[in-house]
Amino acid sequence: MTQHTFLFQPKISEVMKNINKVMIGKEDAALLSLVALLARGHVLLEDVPGVGKTMLVKTLAKSLDCDFKRIQFTPDLLPSDVTGVSIYNPKTLEFEFRPGPILGNIVLADEINRTSPKTQSALLEGMEETSLTVDGNTVSLSDPFFVMATQNPIEYEGTYPLPEAQLDRFLIKMKMGYPTAKQEMEMLSKTSGKHPIHEITSVLTRDELVDLQKEVEDVYVDRTINHYIVELVTGTRNHQGVYLGVSPRGSIALMKAAKAYAFIHDRDYVVPDDVQYMAPFVLCHRMILTSEAKFEGTTPESVVQELLSTTSIPVQRNISE
Repeated sequence: MTQHTFLFQPKISEVMKNINKVMIGKEDAALLSLVALLARGHVLLEDVPGVGKTMLVKTLAKSLDCDFKRIQFTPDLLPSDVTGVSIYNPKTLEFEFRPGPILGNIVLADEINRTSPKTQSALLEGMEETSLTVDGNTVSLSDPFFVMATQNPIEYEGTYPLPEAQLDRFLIKMKMGYPTAKQEMEMLSKTSGKHPIHEITSVLTRDELVDLQKEVEDVYVDRTINHYIVELVTGTRNHQGVYLGVSPRGSIALMKAAKAYAFIHDRDYVVPDDVQYMAPFVLCHRMILTSEAKFEGTTPESVVQELLSTTSIPVQRNISE
């Protein structure tokens, strides 16, 4: 990830400051998490153990004064452990619904690929529909509702990799990476005593967050920008090294992510730079490469970078059909 310095939207700036007190050198990861949150999307965080994946979402939840829930996915986890279950009450002679951890505002789905597809689908239904089906009844999820799922890219034994259709449910897929030596030294200094996360206080209420999400929806996207997004997505479908290109859902996701990114940087309109920055994080996990391309060392990231370098950047307002 590349570090950037921008003028942040005032309320978002306070959240970023909070996260930076705990997470050393992870500004881009914090920024992308906020992009997904404001765009009403979800994040898949894939990285090795110990780089701060769980700490990031915990700090985010504390900064937002939202109900935080954690689900540790294991092979024996059942769908009802995620959604909740109806229990018979002998006093009222009726079944009462006991909500599961998915009914929180900020949900950490830790090691999502360690549980069965059946249990994964219980979480993914809520992510897509913002509601659950429990014992034939529909249960609405909290507002706001944000899922950050983690998975380890190293260990595959005993795991259930997410199929492409489920990966498509995540607005953003990202990695955090190791800190630099200087950042790690600062980390050791900060955690030698009381951990800085205990000093974090909320800077944004739940209602304020919902209001910000509504403001993001009103960010202006010019028709030329939409055309640029469609050209990039279409390019993945026509690329010779891509077996399955990005779906129309990916186009919508990129537009929403660009709007949130623009809003965070205190603009009420999207510019091409917003699309270019968000494209790798939104598009790469939505495509499948051919076997030949993989053998030649092609990656989804290199395909997106190639498309960004060859696709014309919009400079005019009106584009003919």
